[in-house]
Order: sequence, then structure tokens, then C-alpha cells
Amino acid sequence: MDELISQADAIWPILYNAAKAVVVLVVGWIGVGIIGNAVRRRINNTPQIDPTLGNFIASIVRWVLLLIVFIAVLGIFGIQVTSLVAMLGAATLAIGLALQGTLSDLAAGFMLVLFRPYKIGQYVDIGGTSGTVVDLNLFVTELVTPDNVQIIVPNGQAWGAIITNFSAHDTRRVDMVFGIDYGDNADAAKAVILKLAEADERVMSDPAPWIRVTNLGDSSVDLTLRIWCQAADYWELKFAMTQAVKEAFDAEGISIPYPHSVEIKKDG
Repeated sequence: MDELISQADAIWPILYNAAKAVVVLVVGWIGVGIIGNAVRRRINNTPQIDPTLGNFIASIVRWVLLLIVFIAVLGIFGIQVTSLVAMLGAATLAIGLALQGTLSDLAAGFMLVLFRPYKIGQYVDIGGTSGTVVDLNLFVTELVTPDNVQIIVPNGQAWGAIITNFSAHDTRRVDMVFGIDYGDNADAAKAVILKLAEADERVMSDPAPWIRVTNLGDSSVDLTLRIWCQAADYWELKFAMTQAVKEAFDAEGISIPYPHSVEIKKDG
């Protein structure tokens, strides 16, 4: 009986500490989430601070607080911070080798925030992967494609890849090519296209619309139109101009040729 009591006395502190650790871990995890979100909202609601930086700082705060919670849990079991540091120091090489990819992503995250090749809300292409940036944290960049597909890019890969930022500048140039038949009047076709471009309010007058004959193809004379607009209007303007030119060509009797084959009959 005494032996059972002694065993119970030995097990009870362990169970008690385990219960305390679980409580601290759960409460700490919830608290870290609340604080992290509060920091994110506070920074993002400050006009002087870019949302990209706000998300990044919130991510740092969250990981620092999680580390504090982890240390507190270890303290419940009697593990001192100094002992933990000594253990980590002895295992530095192994940890470094195991986490070299993660540490690379972490370092790349700081570089991305420092040099700002892209920001939240911008449409970018990162190493062949395109989408709108919705988050940039310590380790990954999150993109969303136009058809609402989530793409996670490790920061290490993002920093080492070619980055094309379609939203970096306020204005963009729209390049469009229209083919007309060899029998049509090129100057008349150019005048029709130029009139449509100048009539659209989204087209900037400076730089002025530019149109030239740029190629003599196998079945068409190619006219290239270059117009400038606000970056946000790029796609809608391009779609609208495509339809408007087609309808205007139909009305003016200007042909838009298409590849076709001609059968040649031989006598005999």
C-alpha cells in the first residue's frame, strides 16, 4: 500500500505539470493568434505603413510569442532556459543542416521586405508562376490566380527567381496587332483604329496613340497599335479595343484575313 501511495505521489506532479503545460500551450496559442491579428490590423490601418510590411511584422511578432510560449512550457517541466540554450548550442550544426531550407526562406523573406520587388495586392510573375500577392510572411509568399487558385511560393525560391511585376507602375502600354487583307487600304485601316483609340477615355493622350505597318505576313498586312492607359484598365481596354476594331472593320468593309489553303487544279 505504501508503495502504491509513493508511486502515486511520484506520478501526480508529472500529470499536474503536463496539464499545466497543455493549458499554457492552448491559451498561449490562442493568445498569440489574437495578438498577431491585432498587430496586423493595427499596422494595416496606418496609412503611412505598407500592408506588406504590416503582415511581415505581424508574422515576426507571432513567431516570437510562440517561442516565449514554448519556453514557458519547458519551464513548467523544470527545464531552464540556460540549459535549453546549451542544448541548442551543442546541436547547432545538426539543426542548421536540417533547417537550412527554412533558414534560407527566412533570410529571403527579410530581403523581399527590404527591397520590395512586390507588394500585397500587386499582380506578379515569380519564376513562371503568376498571381496576385495576398500575403508575404517570414517563410512564404501567397499568390491567388485570377481563377481563385491559391499558390504558395517559398521565399527562398521567390528571391532567387526572375520576378515580373505587372503592377509596379501606375501606367502600362497596350500593344495590339491587327491584320488586314493585302487588297485593303492600310492608311484607311490605320485611321479607323486611331479614331477608336482616341475616342476611348481610358487611352492616354500623352504618350499619344501610335500605329504603324509593322509586318507583311503570308496572308495579311499587320498593323501594330500602341496605346497607354492606367494599369488597372489594361485588360478591359484591350478587350474593348479588340471588339471595337472588329466591328469597325466590318462596317468599313475592311477584311481581317485568316490562314486558308487554295486548291490548284492541274489540266489533263
